[in-house]
Amino acid sequence: MNYLVHLYLSDPAPLCRLGNLTGDFVKGPLDASWHPELARGLQQHRKVDSFAQNSPDFRHSKRRLAARFGHYRGILVDVYYDHLLARNWDQFADRPLEVFARQVYRSIEDHRHLLPADFRRVAPRMIEHDWLVAYRDPAAVGRALERLGQRLSRPAPLASGLGELLRNDAGLEADCEAFIKAARRYLQSFSRL
Repeated sequence: MNYLVHLYLSDPAPLCRLGNLTGDFVKGPLDASWHPELARGLQQHRKVDSFAQNSPDFRHSKRRLAARFGHYRGILVDVYYDHLLARNWDQFADRPLEVFARQVYRSIEDHRHLLPADFRRVAPRMIEHDWLVAYRDPAAVGRALERLGQRLSRPAPLASGLGELLRNDAGLEADCEAFIKAARRYLQSFSRL
């Protein structure tokens, strides 16, 4: 769901980055069948997810959204943080988002055989429609929310969430920037161990 934030926060090694990208597609313990670098990225993905649950910035973002979205507020914030990062990419990264995205897509193609089966089904659409760059456009965020809502087993108000996100854009942007900086420091503390 929040592919770009996980990719941005990842260790830059290609397989580690792909583990961060595919983390939502892997459940359960990580055993020796996973490539070690991919497993490291999957662990980083889980650390970021855990960090987000306890992050005051992320929780503040969820509270900004109307109560009618209930526990789906976390999904809305996840997706919108990708939009905000894409929109403000130049403030965070030293190379253009388009270049970064092409490198990610090339890694997906080069290491396809190592990636989770469910992600392999999604990857061609991600690459064809350039999801990582497309997230700059609020309309792409709206389409992503619609797709997510359709995949859930019960009705969810995700498709109507874009307007709520846009109404709270400035506050969400401030929260997102603080969250990304804090999450980066959090992950760096593990790499120094």
